[in-house]
Amino acid sequence: MAISWRLCPGQQLRRRQWDGECVLYNDLSGDTHLIGADALELLLALHAGPADTDNLGRHLRSAGMAADDAEVATMLEDLERLALVEAVC
Repeated sequence: MAISWRLCPGQQLRRRQWDGECVLYNDLSGDTHLIGADALELLLALHAGPADTDNLGRHLRSAGMAADDAEVATMLEDLERLALVEAVC
């Protein structure tokens, strides 16, 4: 069974983008993070609402990003460590 994910409540995804990279402000911690286009696309998908890992992978692939399931899982774990997303039970 795929894990469902959502943005941590309160995240506004304030960002600046250029050349496939993005500086993202974490509204909860006050930290800024340099993330790639694929991580940003994943966050924007979650901004629309919670989604499971499988659907997020399909979304990234449909957006032309070659992310396999392992890469998607790793990205989500990294974003969770940054307190940008959280697993939903």
